[in-house]
Amino acid sequence: MNYHTLAEHIPSLRRYAIALLHDRSRADDLVQDTLERAMKKFSLFVKDSDLRAWLFTIMHNIFINQLSRRREIADTDGQTAQHPSAQNVAEEMIVARDIMNALQQLTDEQRSIILLIGLEQLSYDEAARVLKLPVGTVMSRLARARERLHALLNDEAGPQLRRVK
Repeated sequence: MNYHTLAEHIPSLRRYAIALLHDRSRADDLVQDTLERAMKKFSLFVKDSDLRAWLFTIMHNIFINQLSRRREIADTDGQTAQHPSAQNVAEEMIVARDIMNALQQLTDEQRSIILLIGLEQLSYDEAARVLKLPVGTVMSRLARARERLHALLNDEAGPQLRRVK
């Protein structure tokens, strides 16, 4: 594995971690844990598959595991029900899980458009260059991807995901 290849994904991983945790220090720890696990488990990476998606999956799994551990610790102290931040963390965990599940149900084309423009904040022109597509195609695919993601997150696509309020 080339460490430079991993390093190029750090800014994206960090943005996602900050979005999940709302805390830069904890986000940096999550990125470090993700990279450490990726290096240890690199033999499981399928050659010619999407390294970035694999890294995001590792990060998501670590995030969920850490939240579960924190919740278990809170449960043993008997404070989970009374502690408002524990409720917020649980709700954020459910939302993050639902978003990740919905993203996984999108086609590769839809997922890449959503991530490049929504997460990475590339312009339509930049995304078009990355994907080697006309700008109009990027815009129409993004519109369809947003519609599909909205449908998945609002149970319009079937019972796969549930909306928690």
